[in-house]
Amino acid sequence: MSGEAIAAEKAALRKLMRARRAALPPETRAAASVQACERVLASFPELKQAPDATIAGYWPIRDELDPRPLLQALAGDGYRLALPMSVARDEPLVFRAWKPGDPLVPDIMRIEAPLPTAPEVVPWLLLVPMLAFDRKCCRLGYGAGFYDRTLAALGAGGATVTVGLAFSVQEVERVPVTEDDAPLDAIVTESRLIIG
Repeated sequence: MSGEAIAAEKAALRKLMRARRAALPPETRAAASVQACERVLASFPELKQAPDATIAGYWPIRDELDPRPLLQALAGDGYRLALPMSVARDEPLVFRAWKPGDPLVPDIMRIEAPLPTAPEVVPWLLLVPMLAFDRKCCRLGYGAGFYDRTLAALGAGGATVTVGLAFSVQEVERVPVTEDDAPLDAIVTESRLIIG
């Protein structure tokens, strides 16, 4: 399939999945977010053996699955946390240290991020938002390529575990991918864990 055909397929799927996710009632999204966050804790017992590891979440936008219950729980257990920051349109994300209560400022994509003075870190576990996913742990993002570039950069070291967070209604039969689209290590929803 040509690059243009894949791009068109992705664009159509993005439109469909935005509508599907937006159709979830707010109370359903809130309950499912808590369930997915609990599933992460239950599914990755190695978290208990890595209390010095840095875990990078994300600040939810629109109607994304909200990882903040998980980040609050991890902070309560003493884990070091980070959030991503977009610094330039064609660059990977930068991760900066953050804990609940720290001030946030909009980055270049107008997403809440730590202050630019917060220390830059490399996450051991990276929580990734998305629009769609499949059973091969391929994800569809918003199209700007920030996470694709970030996953490629982190993959060079091989030390970061990547876990996508999504609602179960975001699963599709197949996510269209190119060679630049890296699969995740796992995807967690409110109802299941998928290992790549």
